[in-house]
Amino acid sequence: MIHDVDTWHRLAALLPSDQAQEFNDCWAIGEQEAGLSLLISGLLSNEVAISETVRAEISVLAETWGEREALTPRIRQCRGDDQPASAVTLIEQDDVLVSGDTVLADHSLAGLVLVPWISCTRCGQVLMRAHTREDWGGLSYLAQQYAITTYDRMAVARLFPADSAGEAFISILQSCDQPPTIADAMGFAP
Repeated sequence: MIHDVDTWHRLAALLPSDQAQEFNDCWAIGEQEAGLSLLISGLLSNEVAISETVRAEISVLAETWGEREALTPRIRQCRGDDQPASAVTLIEQDDVLVSGDTVLADHSLAGLVLVPWISCTRCGQVLMRAHTREDWGGLSYLAQQYAITTYDRMAVARLFPADSAGEAFISILQSCDQPPTIADAMGFAP
């Protein structure tokens, strides 16, 4: 993300002070991968309630640091805050795939498989990871691109390069064409 360190410190505030310090120390020594695991362990062990937007944000950080695949099951286990006001939600079904050939965009998605990842709860746009299909049938470990699609998933609104998960996430937060909810206006949304 553009402001990873700010996000990191904000997420640390969700943890008890000793765990928060250990989590922040991971950033300071360049062990972000270990820090993300500590964060999720702390959220789970302390039963910290998080919004769907925070859940998605943690998933994006995990993607950025190459840990999304390993950490997603635990991210999904984190206790939700049961508030409907989140701007985005982490899509629970990674098995719903869309062919890049069927999405109306330039040819840069041709041959790729799009995996729905994060959805805007107001306008329905979807942030997708675009993967290649490996010779053995599975999807590539790392996304080749990120795409924000329209609510019907038939057209691409924006494309992002492989190293831009954070920028794509910020874009889906900021590009919603629906008016802000009351929660947004009151400052509860990111």
